[in-house]
Amino acid sequence: MNSETREAEPITSTVEHAKADAGTPGATETAGAEAGNGADCGTPQTGTEDGGHKAHSDRPVLIAAISVLVLCLGFVLFGVVRGTGDEDKAEPEVPTARVTYEVTGEGTANLSYQGASEQGTAVSVSGAQLPWKKTVEVPLGQNPVISITLGEQGGQARCAVAVRAQHVQSATASGEFGRATCSASLPAPAPEASN
Repeated sequence: MNSETREAEPITSTVEHAKADAGTPGATETAGAEAGNGADCGTPQTGTEDGGHKAHSDRPVLIAAISVLVLCLGFVLFGVVRGTGDEDKAEPEVPTARVTYEVTGEGTANLSYQGASEQGTAVSVSGAQLPWKKTVEVPLGQNPVISITLGEQGGQARCAVAVRAQHVQSATASGEFGRATCSASLPAPAPEASN
């Protein structure tokens, strides 16, 4: 063919070529793709639908993730609400009795007495100047006690315990490193009525 013959051939469009090749197997898909009209040729599209929008295959995963998040948030809120409720319920205070310890004499002495500690720990006072007096609250069920120890100079000292202003016991320490102990007993607290 020479150049004159080529010019004489009629110009055909891509669609016309597709119609002409329609009898050839596989030509329909090619022609449809070339024409930009794949939906008309029956070619299934993958990954998109509705004009190029992504398919909704992620929807179940998203719903599951949101469900787990809501469940976790529910547990956290339950813990916060429950924790707040426990904080509002303060432990009931242990009832106490007023106890007065008194040490009379001259000079100094080392003292140890039961105070307002529920664990029963003693409070120590080294070299207390006599006379000495202290009033404390002692939990019911604990035994208020005071011990005195004199120094190497000796001397004489007397301890006394009063519960609710009622004298309970007294004792005397004398001589070098003399010792004495005074104690009382308090009733146990009444059991609380159950709600």
